[in-house]
Amino acid sequence: MRSGFVTLVGRPNVGKSTLLNAVLGTKVTIVSDKPQTTRTQVRGVLSRPDAQIVFVDTPGIHKPRTLLGERLNATATGAIGDVDVVCLVVDATAPLGPGDRWVAARVPRDAIVVVNKVDRAGPAQVLEQLDAAGAFDLGAYIPLSARTGEGVAELVEVLVSRLPDGPAYYPEGMVTDVPEGRWVAELVREQLLAVARDELPHSIATRVVEWEWPRIRCEILVERESQKGIVIGRGGGVLKHVGTAVRAQLPEGAYLELFVKVDKDWQRRADVLERLGF
Repeated sequence: MRSGFVTLVGRPNVGKSTLLNAVLGTKVTIVSDKPQTTRTQVRGVLSRPDAQIVFVDTPGIHKPRTLLGERLNATATGAIGDVDVVCLVVDATAPLGPGDRWVAARVPRDAIVVVNKVDRAGPAQVLEQLDAAGAFDLGAYIPLSARTGEGVAELVEVLVSRLPDGPAYYPEGMVTDVPEGRWVAELVREQLLAVARDELPHSIATRVVEWEWPRIRCEILVERESQKGIVIGRGGGVLKHVGTAVRAQLPEGAYLELFVKVDKDWQRRADVLERLGF
């Protein structure tokens, strides 16, 4: 039996969360085309007879403009140490930039570079990206597509070969340790991100404040009064759509209540960030 921890790191929107969901074959973390979708460490567990891999998905590392951004970066970089394997995920369709190089300089030299989104890049572009990533001088390079699954099984086999002998850390059948309340709040935020625009995605935070099954009450934070109207929508249309989409992913009978609260500049206030768990 081999077992161990694998951290996924990289810049925003390179597909770390999509990759984790693809490896596990089930959704354990929300996905969006908006930057900073992942805001906390999310653990996903792949168990098979010969191995157990505990994946740690992390926020995208970026140039922070708020206290929240600084804390997200600290969360991501803090997950690089004390794990068995680090995967640096890069985008096959975008030139490697200073941010990619900054992250690459901070991962172990035996880290694996995962070149994701090869389904959206031509063969020549993939080869060019692999060649450019070679300058990182890291341990291995694996092209794949988290969206289609191409190359994902190969990555898993390489990861298993890197793990030490050890016990299972989680019971069979457990695929994540994300608490139920946080998962529901994340599902709400995922649906809001799908309709948000401009600066609004960064200004939205969600948390479950009451849980007495089947009743779940979820608070949606925004930073300005004008944003509150956007989140509610005309005639409450946006909230109704979000509630319907989230309930479809919950056990039958769930009653989800959503309400919106303005908390000015919450991204820059330590007291609010601590209350939200950042």
